[in-house]
Amino acid sequence: MKSAVYSLRRRLLAWLLISTAVIGVVALVDTYREAVKTANAVSDRVLAGSALAIAERVVVAEDGSLQVDIPYVALEMLTSAAQDRVFYRVDGPPGEFITGYQTLPSLPESSGQPTSFADAVFRGEPIRVAALRRSASTGVNSVPFVVTVAETTIARRQLAETILLRSALRLGMMIAGAAMIVWVAVTFSLRPLYRLGDAIAERSPDDLHPIRERVPNEVQGLVDTVNSFMVRLQSALDALRHFTGNASHQLRTPLAIIRTQLALAQRATTIEETRAAAAKADEAVSNAERILAQLLLMAKIDAAGRDEARGSERIELAGLARAITADHVPAAGDAGIDLGFAGEGEHWVRAEPLLVGELLKNLIGNALLYAGRGAEVTVRVEGREETVVLEVEDNGPGIRPELREAALQRFRRGGDEAPGTGLGLPIVEEIATLYGGTMRLEEGEGGRGLRVAIAFPAG
Repeated sequence: MKSAVYSLRRRLLAWLLISTAVIGVVALVDTYREAVKTANAVSDRVLAGSALAIAERVVVAEDGSLQVDIPYVALEMLTSAAQDRVFYRVDGPPGEFITGYQTLPSLPESSGQPTSFADAVFRGEPIRVAALRRSASTGVNSVPFVVTVAETTIARRQLAETILLRSALRLGMMIAGAAMIVWVAVTFSLRPLYRLGDAIAERSPDDLHPIRERVPNEVQGLVDTVNSFMVRLQSALDALRHFTGNASHQLRTPLAIIRTQLALAQRATTIEETRAAAAKADEAVSNAERILAQLLLMAKIDAAGRDEARGSERIELAGLARAITADHVPAAGDAGIDLGFAGEGEHWVRAEPLLVGELLKNLIGNALLYAGRGAEVTVRVEGREETVVLEVEDNGPGIRPELREAALQRFRRGGDEAPGTGLGLPIVEEIATLYGGTMRLEEGEGGRGLRVAIAFPAG
């Protein structure tokens, strides 16, 4: 099932818009509260001024009562474009109404403050009320009175809404500008990825060289991972081509022999000729099997060489060598060779048991193949300082010193007349190197034969 494809640009833009919108809503709520507070503060000053202007016109009449001449300017300052309605009320000593709107709500006395403010409702409309408490002097005593001034809140509400609307417009313009900046910035930032995609798309299927395009630091890890993958893929393809090339080259001769012998068997006139051709064909099949087994082992070694977790198992080398040597004793007896094992104690190394077993099988097999009838072959394991040394020694013809280096190359044998595929010693060296070991080809005891010594780090 194909996974859904999404746009990085749109996702970044969506996150920006959502987060900015949330922050904007919080900011607008706070702005509205501040706008209402500011509008109230401005309007309250006007209300207080109007109340003060009325209070200045309150005087004590000859009969001791309070009289007031409402100045036009006191109410004029409350007029606004919103056509707010204005109300007032003047009260004398407690319980004495002087003038104004008698049903206008009065405010309780505020401790320590001559002027108090409050919100109320009058005639079904919300109003803002200011109450000023003063005293008029008669020369002998003072007569307290209260001036109450109120107005509807249309202008205040419009002022708060205007502040909120303008703040919202500014915030919207900022969000739109930020979205445009993000869109352009992401477009320019993604250009290296577009160039990277074009560079990969223009490559041929066989081009697995590392990517050299310049990319941002955030993408460099991805490019490094892709490069590492292509290196491993190139290595695997090279190993596959190498395996198929070697297989086709090395199996061509045995297959040709098999076909020839089958043809000879078809034309044979006697049972002896047929059996001889079948025997040679069977020998060629066995040779092809050995070649194929060696090639598969080489491929496994190459794969193990690419495996970072190789050599993590701890094995007892002496016991493994003793068991493999015992398995080859019957074959050695058939070949007329005395095969034995020398070594005591336990010697541990870190390696893959299967590959180390193949290493030892190749060494013993080579010794049985080259040493000749009547020879002696000794497998030896011993500890030396920080290493464990595995030796396979024979007293056969050995390999001449000038040919030993060539014998370690694939498909090269220790002499033109030597049998085999030329893969045994190269496989042994590659396995030894895989686990940190070193291999040496030396003369056997008394200057005869060949000693193959492999030193592994002690595990």
